[in-house]
Amino acid sequence: MALASSALTALVPMAILTSAVLGSFVHYDVAEQIIRRYDLTGAGAEAINSLFSPAENTSASVGVFGAVFLTISVLSFARASQRLFEQTWELKPLSVRNTRNGLWWILTLGGYTLITGWISAVLGGRGLGLGASTCEAPLTAVFLVWSGWILSARRIAWPDLVPFGVIAAVLAAVYSVGAALYLPHLFNTYAARYGVVGAVFAMLSALFAAMLLLVASAAVGRQVQDELVRIRQGRRPSEHEVRQQWESVVEQTRSRWRTVRSHVSHRRDNGVDRA
Repeated sequence: MALASSALTALVPMAILTSAVLGSFVHYDVAEQIIRRYDLTGAGAEAINSLFSPAENTSASVGVFGAVFLTISVLSFARASQRLFEQTWELKPLSVRNTRNGLWWILTLGGYTLITGWISAVLGGRGLGLGASTCEAPLTAVFLVWSGWILSARRIAWPDLVPFGVIAAVLAAVYSVGAALYLPHLFNTYAARYGVVGAVFAMLSALFAAMLLLVASAAVGRQVQDELVRIRQGRRPSEHEVRQQWESVVEQTRSRWRTVRSHVSHRRDNGVDRA
């Protein structure tokens, strides 16, 4: 949830600014790209237009305070992503000392977003975006491997990040196809119920699911890399150790599932009480 919230506060203003800058040179509209990518109609399309397009007779611009806020937002997202790699690979936190690498990562993220957006615009309307997702997968894998390398301040060797990048790219492709099916309904439902704020809720839900897959990919990728190292070194864990690790993973999964269920149940009860 921390990653999803940071992504929302960073990516929305970045998208608006990018659309304003590129719109001065070529025809580029973030709202139009999102609507076309997910085939939004009705309330969902109107909410996205209201969220990403400037008001009539105005233009999107960034003043001093806006630039400061945007920088803080994107660096907050970069540090949240940095903590993901530091905690997964058990590294010493660098915090603000890694700001320069965080800025490089943000610039590369912008380029990655533009390229994948162009691929989606060209191929996204065919077969639920399966062709676009397939073409984006290698690019996503390379970007994620590079992300782990640069955000860890090069403390994680890029070969150690390859299992994470491959797993995350495959899951991202599957998620992209599923999102093409479900997100139109989510956007339209939330926008019809809550207006423009509903589009924000829908985006946060979509980002939460994406970040959940990213965190899971990092954890699984680290374990896969450790197992590959053991295999290369000729070390094999005992059956008792394997059983203990499996039981630990199962118990952690059950515990987190119970926590999620109790949280959802609590929110549902609060919604019923308010109604």
